[in-house]
Amino acid sequence: MKIGIVEDEAVWRDRIQAVIEEYCRDKNISSQINSYGSGKDFMKNPDADLLFLDIELAEGEDGFGIAGQLMHFGSSCKVCFLTSHTEMARFGYRVNAFRYIDKRHLEEINEALDFFIESRIQDRMIDCNDTNGFCTRINLNGLLIVETYGRKLRYLMLDGSEHICEGRISETAQSLCQFGFFQIQRSYIVNLKYIERVNSRKITLCNGLELVIGRTHSKEFKKEFFKWRMRFGS
Repeated sequence: MKIGIVEDEAVWRDRIQAVIEEYCRDKNISSQINSYGSGKDFMKNPDADLLFLDIELAEGEDGFGIAGQLMHFGSSCKVCFLTSHTEMARFGYRVNAFRYIDKRHLEEINEALDFFIESRIQDRMIDCNDTNGFCTRINLNGLLIVETYGRKLRYLMLDGSEHICEGRISETAQSLCQFGFFQIQRSYIVNLKYIERVNSRKITLCNGLELVIGRTHSKEFKKEFFKWRMRFGS
C-alpha cells in the first residue's frame, strides 16, 4: 500500500507519518509512506493509493486544487483532507473526498485507514482450476459474475473475457461472500459492486445484463446489497 502525505509544516508531517507508521506496524501491513512539503513536489510523481493532503498549503497552494488535478488525470488515489478548519469540509464534494481529518484529532487517521483497507476488499486474486487442470488466477476486482456452465463454472470478467473452471456454485458463493459477492439464484453469483439497478424481481449489472433474483434468495440479497451500499457508497 502506497501512502502519501502532503503537508507544508514539518512538525505536522512527522506527526502524521508517525500515526500511520504505528497503525501499519500494529496491523502488520506492508506500506510505503512518502512525505512532501508541497503539492508541487507530490505532483511530480503522484503515485499513491491513499493521500493525506493538507487543505491550506504555503505559496498559494490549496488541497482542493491538487485533488482536482488528480481527478483530471484519472487517478484512483483516495484523498483524506487534513485541516484545522472543519467548516471547509463542505467543499470536498467537488473533488470526491474520501475523508476529513481534524488536525486536533489525528487518531481519526486510524479510522480512515481502517475504512480504506476495507474498501479494497476485492483487491486480491483467487486461484481456480480450469477444465485442463491448470491453475487460473482471477482478479476479484474485475469479476462480474460466476454462473453455472453445465457441470462447470463460468467466470465472466468486466472486460468481457471469461474463464471456464471446475467447482460448485454453492461452495464458490460461500467462499466469495466475504468479498462482496452474492448468489442471487441457483445459477448466478454477482459482484455487488457492479449492480446498477435493483427492483423486486431482477437486477441490472453495469454491462446491461439483467438477472432474475431467486425467490428464496430475495430477502437475504436485499439485506446484503443494502449493507454493501451503506459501507461503500457506490
